[in-house]
Amino acid sequence: MSYETLEVQRRGGAATIRMNRPDALNAFNAQLAADLGAALVALAADDAVRAVCLTGAGRAFSSGADLKDMSGRQSTPDGHPDLEAILHERYHPIIATIRHMPKPVVAALNGGAVGVGCGIALACDLLVAKESAYLLLAFVNIGLVPDGGSSLFIPARAGMARAAEMAMLGERVPARQALEWGLVNRVLAEDEFEAGVTELVDRLAAGPTRSYAGTKRQLNNWLYSRMEEQLALEASVQQEMAGSGDFAEGVMAFLQKRPAAFGGA
Repeated sequence: MSYETLEVQRRGGAATIRMNRPDALNAFNAQLAADLGAALVALAADDAVRAVCLTGAGRAFSSGADLKDMSGRQSTPDGHPDLEAILHERYHPIIATIRHMPKPVVAALNGGAVGVGCGIALACDLLVAKESAYLLLAFVNIGLVPDGGSSLFIPARAGMARAAEMAMLGERVPARQALEWGLVNRVLAEDEFEAGVTELVDRLAAGPTRSYAGTKRQLNNWLYSRMEEQLALEASVQQEMAGSGDFAEGVMAFLQKRPAAFGGA
């Protein structure tokens, strides 16, 4: 299948999905979310695919939701962005497919993983990062709260203290720090990244696929048995934030490239 915003490559039992909006730092618009969801479903159902790699083209893994793109933008009756519906319809199916796919999924962080892009990366089973890559929950910087599963995946991987720091301070977590915190599995030098990712994904593609699927079921049951509930809570709280003055100010400040002046309401 061909996709407008993705490249999907096959190599034996390994498949690589490359998000391909490099000029927008692979920010998610409606089309990228739809393409990624469809590609993941297709690869999950293909028995010839035994391992999947998710990465980005250009300098970023994904810079999160595209605040400059108005295509497919949904609004509530009171005129606020319907972030709850967008999360349920665009992003939650992606996260669920990754977690329930009966084969390993590797996130290859070629650059920044920001906002919902960070959540989708952390939904994957293994994360490999370039030295220059970083994770960032930028939501607070525009008056929002974590979504994309990040309020679930970060505490599970790194603990409450680090989750609170990422969510409330909105600062970059460089690759080496992310490794120390347990957010990523491996960090590779720039010139070793592509070869290292290929070696890992090929190893998984040649491994005991049913064993990997069983391991995912065990980890999902222990760590993420309330995932649907948490995703729904994220969407509900995010919708509350969508009606706030701080969100309106945060987006305006972002678009105008100036510091936000939050009023606390």
